[in-house]
Amino acid sequence: MGHKLATAQPAPQLEIATLSGSQWKLSQQKPESFSLIVFYRGNFCPICHSYLSELDQLLPDFNKLGVTAIAISADNQEDAQQSKQEWELNQLTIGYGLTLEQMRNWALYVSNGEFDHEPSLFCEPGFFLVNAEGILIYAGINSSPFGRPPIKEMLSGIEFIIKNKYPIRGTR
Repeated sequence: MGHKLATAQPAPQLEIATLSGSQWKLSQQKPESFSLIVFYRGNFCPICHSYLSELDQLLPDFNKLGVTAIAISADNQEDAQQSKQEWELNQLTIGYGLTLEQMRNWALYVSNGEFDHEPSLFCEPGFFLVNAEGILIYAGINSSPFGRPPIKEMLSGIEFIIKNKYPIRGTR
């Protein structure tokens, strides 16, 4: 990990292939409130399964707040599709093929596979909110699969931010 992302500054560029067959570009996102970008470890991770399943179930509540969401991993298309089907991710946009350079641009922790079921290289979790102008509002970065921002807590936090015009924190 070479740098720390700064809140209240432009988010790193991001363009990623999605399972819908299109390219998702952060620069083209114009959400009413925020783009939610969740980086996950990959198909092999059971914690990612439960985390993204909860996000998928609560996605209509995020959408009501003007939040659009994407979940992204370094998985190949086949593994990402397997996650979508087996984890029953029916609403969430799934991006795949995250590169090492993209992981580093987003200041994600990167791990080498240590077990047979893990890929040789993958990112650890990240949870980011970016406003419609491309400004980074929130960054939650983990060095392991544990301790991610709770989905329901983030949902209520986003509601609070919007309702109270809460300022961007962590700017000093």
